[in-house]
Amino acid sequence: MPQDQTRSTSPESLLVREIAIDDAEAAAQLSGELGYPVSVDAMQKRIRTVQDLPDHVVYVACAGPVVIGWIDVGVVHHLQGEPYGEIGGFVVSGAYRSQGVGRILLAKAESWIRERGITQVVVRSRITRESAHRFYLREGYSRTKTSVVFSKELPVLTNPDARKA
Repeated sequence: MPQDQTRSTSPESLLVREIAIDDAEAAAQLSGELGYPVSVDAMQKRIRTVQDLPDHVVYVACAGPVVIGWIDVGVVHHLQGEPYGEIGGFVVSGAYRSQGVGRILLAKAESWIRERGITQVVVRSRITRESAHRFYLREGYSRTKTSVVFSKELPVLTNPDARKA
C-alpha cells in the first residue's frame, strides 16, 4: 500500500503476540519498509533462530489477521557492564503509523525486559530517522551517545570442522 494511504486501527482492537513462522511474509515486507529487504525464506530462518534463543523475543502487532508491526528485543550481556535490554529492530507499517501501535509494541518489549530483572533499555537509531528519534524522546528515552559503527564482512568457512577450532 502506498505510504500516503493510511488505515485506522484502535489500540483496543490490536493484538500483540510473539512472532510465528506464518508471519514471515509480513515480517519480511515490514523489514523492507525499515530499509532492510529480505526474502521470505530468509525471514523464516531468522524467525526459527530467534524463537530458540532464551534471552530474545519478537512481538508482532496485528490489526485483525494482518501483521502491521514488529519489535525485536533481547537481553545483551557484556563483560564491561550489567545486562541490558536492547531493541534490535522495530517497525510499524507506514499505513498504521501515528495511531499508537508503536507505543503498544514498545510497552510490551519494555515489560518483557522488566520481567527478566533488567532495568535499562537501549535502542539504536540511524541518524536520519528523525521521526523515530522524536518518538523515543516522547516515550521517555534520552539520547545518551552518538557513535560511529564499523563492520567487516568475514569470509564464509567452507570447512565445517574449522568452526570447532
